[in-house]
Amino acid sequence: MTTQAIGTTTWVVADGYIPPGSTGPAPAMTSHDSICMLNAGDEPAHVTIEVFYTDREPVGPYGLTVPARRAHHQRINDLSDPEPILPGIDYCLVIRSDRPIVVQHTRLDSRQAENALMSTIAYPSSL
Repeated sequence: MTTQAIGTTTWVVADGYIPPGSTGPAPAMTSHDSICMLNAGDEPAHVTIEVFYTDREPVGPYGLTVPARRAHHQRINDLSDPEPILPGIDYCLVIRSDRPIVVQHTRLDSRQAENALMSTIAYPSSL
């Protein structure tokens, strides 16, 4: 089956923040940010993530591959190379891919028993 690639190759998440603390069983209820990526095309998408902070130089790239015709959910908490992204610190992401993809940003804040879930489409850049 041949599918058409959709999306764009550069995405921006301007509101990154991993809540410092969790309520409930890990790993399902661990507070986290994640990026959800869709590669609807017929070729794997090689993705790089660069992290920007308010008070220090950017970090990255973090690399991953989203297989053809697949979705990939990447917890930001799980990124570790070149360094972990720590909870409780504001950050922004620039996500670049060699193939068009679609990116959504999600946050689970389980610091209280009354959990909060936020989700929004990332900003699709034309650059």
